[in-house]
Amino acid sequence: MTPSRVLAGILILLAPLAGCARGSDEQSRLARNKDGFPLPARPVAALEQDSISTEKSRDKVNEARAVMNKAGVRPGMTVADIGAGEGYYTIRLAARVGDKGRVLAEDIVPEVHDKLAERVARERLDNVSVRLGDPANPRLPTGSFDRVLMVHMYHEIEQPYEFLWNVRPALKPDGQLVVVDADRPTSAHGTPAGLLLCELKAVGFERVKQVAMPSVGGYLSLFVARGPRPDPSAIRPCDAAGRAL
Repeated sequence: MTPSRVLAGILILLAPLAGCARGSDEQSRLARNKDGFPLPARPVAALEQDSISTEKSRDKVNEARAVMNKAGVRPGMTVADIGAGEGYYTIRLAARVGDKGRVLAEDIVPEVHDKLAERVARERLDNVSVRLGDPANPRLPTGSFDRVLMVHMYHEIEQPYEFLWNVRPALKPDGQLVVVDADRPTSAHGTPAGLLLCELKAVGFERVKQVAMPSVGGYLSLFVARGPRPDPSAIRPCDAAGRAL
């Protein structure tokens, strides 16, 4: 047999194996969890917790005030602080919305939840409640919030599509989801703006505003829910570059 025929035979034998490899790679990128939601096709950052010791430095650059202003948080509103940590935003949101407003602070780490609950009680913040959420579901009451804030934590959500799907019903008809993050890869504790837009669009959110915010190390994006909430099986995941797969 000539060398050219031997080479042709080898290529024929390898072709199905290459197809299997491509198929396996595609399946891993389009994998879904037990509830039918897509898994993120990009890295998920490890959980980080803010320290109360940094609050003074954050106030020096008016971080919380700037975010609340850009997000349109006003007295009397009901606001959710998702991934509240030790309560930097929770405390300042409580002062902004006032006695006629409400703040729900949510975190998924029991120890952090308990410390924040102690702080809220110690500071006598009667307009704040603290809730222990789930990595895929913040467990927010339906139709309750004018604003849902997610500050420097989106990149840490293990199941972003299921999480967003569960957030949608919590907004009032004119409510807005507010995301603040750094414009860098999720592996570096940020979320590229294009990736954020793609993943939220996949769950039926529409971006209404995005502004650069150097004081918080990135940007602020405002989203509203549009149209019916999609069936989990119809949600298309996005790659790390922000392209629908």
